[in-house]
Amino acid sequence: MNDCCQGSNILIYSCSGGSDVGEIADRTARKLGKEGFGKMTCLAAIGAHLPKFLESAQAADLNLTIDGCPVACARKNLEHIGVKPRSYILTEMGLVKGQTPVSEKIVEETAEKIKSGVTAPGGQGTGACSCSCC
Repeated sequence: MNDCCQGSNILIYSCSGGSDVGEIADRTARKLGKEGFGKMTCLAAIGAHLPKFLESAQAADLNLTIDGCPVACARKNLEHIGVKPRSYILTEMGLVKGQTPVSEKIVEETAEKIKSGVTAPGGQGTGACSCSCC
């Protein structure tokens, strides 16, 4: 995680749909979680309205969703509970549903694009960190 966002409570939710881009979204979220960029958490628990998961999402500094396609199930699950996430849709990042082979290279590239596009909570836009510590 970049130094600027240290200590931030970033929760990551992912599509895990049946398509290639759904699998890439899931693997990317898991990679970001393992790297300590944020904490991957359970999207199904949000959809099931489990109280502890709803409370965590509502209290997070930043909720980040990674969806494979424009249907945006992860984003819509959070919006349904009144949470506006930072949303990434892989087909809007150049991947083609049904035509993108799942590979470690694509997962790595996707993770890097997302990391470079996340600013500290409250920041404007994407790209470089915009929090007061930088």
